[in-house]
Amino acid sequence: MKRTANETSTTTLTRLIKALDAKHPVTITYLKEEKDQAGKRTGRLVETVRTIELYDIVISAAGDILLKGMDRETGESRSFRLDRLVSYTTHRSAYTVTRPTADKPTRPARGLATVTVLYPVDCPATARVQLLADALAA
Repeated sequence: MKRTANETSTTTLTRLIKALDAKHPVTITYLKEEKDQAGKRTGRLVETVRTIELYDIVISAAGDILLKGMDRETGESRSFRLDRLVSYTTHRSAYTVTRPTADKPTRPARGLATVTVLYPVDCPATARVQLLADALAA
């Protein structure tokens, strides 16, 4: 298990991109905002563990790096903020959850800004992290 407090966010992002490329699931421990019985956010963060199959990494309008992945427990698509990751473990097994096809109508995400970064086919993960950082700075 890798603890994100013991490494830079660039190192964490590089390892997660490598897991995405290899299609290896990742078990993450992250801080999730708690909700009350009415579904309203309480502002309190609680630690939660999930095994996800990453399929995209995007930047929110607020500038947060979001990991998008399929939750193995529920089979649903979820987004996780990189800065709320506590620890993670990359597995060697393959993906098992089927992602929804693009044909299905989905509601547009609110508050997300898209950063398009084109990578050469053989671009290593560390170079992609730098390209992403450069795109964020622009």
